[in-house]
Amino acid sequence: MGSVIVCGGGIVGLSAAMMLAADGHAVTVLEADPDPVPAAPQRAWEAWRRKGVAQFRQPNGLQARFRQVCDQELPGLTGRLLAAGCVQDNYRHPLPPGVTDRSARPDDEAARTITGRRPVVEAVVAAAAQDQPGVTVRRGVRVTGLLPGPPALRWVPHTAGVATSTGEQLTADLVIDAMGRRSPSPAWLAGLGARPAQVDTADHRFAYYTRYFTGPTVPPRRAPVLTPMGSFLLLTLAGDNHTWSVTLVAAAADPALKALRHPECFTQVVAGCPLHAHWLDGRPISGVLAIADVTDRHRRFVLDGQPVLTGFAAAGDAWAYTNPTGGRGLSIGLMHAQQLRHAVAEHLDQPARLARAFDQRTAALVAPYYWDKIADDRARLAAMTAHRQHRVPDAAGTPTARLLAAAAYDPDAFRGLIDIISCLALPEQVLARPAVQAAVHREHRLPPTVPGLDRDQLLHMLTDTPAAAG
Repeated sequence: MGSVIVCGGGIVGLSAAMMLAADGHAVTVLEADPDPVPAAPQRAWEAWRRKGVAQFRQPNGLQARFRQVCDQELPGLTGRLLAAGCVQDNYRHPLPPGVTDRSARPDDEAARTITGRRPVVEAVVAAAAQDQPGVTVRRGVRVTGLLPGPPALRWVPHTAGVATSTGEQLTADLVIDAMGRRSPSPAWLAGLGARPAQVDTADHRFAYYTRYFTGPTVPPRRAPVLTPMGSFLLLTLAGDNHTWSVTLVAAAADPALKALRHPECFTQVVAGCPLHAHWLDGRPISGVLAIADVTDRHRRFVLDGQPVLTGFAAAGDAWAYTNPTGGRGLSIGLMHAQQLRHAVAEHLDQPARLARAFDQRTAALVAPYYWDKIADDRARLAAMTAHRQHRVPDAAGTPTARLLAAAAYDPDAFRGLIDIISCLALPEQVLARPAVQAAVHREHRLPPTVPGLDRDQLLHMLTDTPAAAG
């Protein structure tokens, strides 16, 4: 058994810490934000400040894959989330109106997910980490750099621990960067003379306008969770403790839609979408929360078979992140932590093999979900841009496009689509299923259009609202 330092006490960092501690390792989590975790998770929304997490009060989807990994690697965590007021959901229900075979399937349970607001979910995970033997969480301690250690590979630097803002030098067999998309670790690696990681970026920029509500019951879904509405997307998510969120997603390059930051404009637009208007039937518990310009980024730390640094691993958003339109970030992050657990179990005493094994596991089992999200973002942004420019979006005859058409009428195609959305399968895996292959090769009439606002109606509504004019 060994010693591990996790830099960053968010959901992915804490989950990785619990997985590794369960395997007998001594794990210390260092979190720069000093505020303690609220004793009651339900109070986290109002009482917990997390200045280091820009998206702390933005909607976060917990896809079915998140729940699946929890059940496999962190037994009891799903129960803790439910006890804190999070709710179960299943995106396979309800079936689209055009699906005539409405019978349940034995595998429908696999698509079950848990949903809740990010502060509440993180408070539950933090409480579980505090209760996990072998995990020590220190808040208000910022990592300032990596400590050098004896090389495990010729010409490749090795880290033996971290230096902290408290003046300490803490040694460990492995340092894990779980500090998210703003991680300063590139400077840490440079400080040890390591080669830079390979970085790929994609400039698919969206702007998000979110408002939270509460009421006696969460509104029923009458349209997909994420619904394309021409030049914007509409996202509705159930939350914990009788709360829910409504998010309008626009292209960051669409300045006219910046008016959605005004509550009056936000409300008028949602009210103008008949299958979504009832999501306004509650008491607002926030203003319109805006965030924008999240650039997709992927980093790789093994180049041409050689690690850039040993004794180090990056997990979750510190490794790769995408725009949050699909709500996959936490699911992919937990999958990544799961693969790190396996690599550590096999190779902790062999730093070079550990770095290579984690890279191989990441590339084979986790990265494909990142690249699929990049392709999805590209397609969504192209469609939104076409609507903004009063063009008809390209009617691509790709297999994925045919799957979307078939999903409106075929139960196997619909379930396959939900599996992709839920990070349970990749598009090529779903499209290889015989029943799905048969469905996508049948002729289907065009799916019904979700009623809403066309571009001219949207612009008139935004410019005609006094708040936007002011």
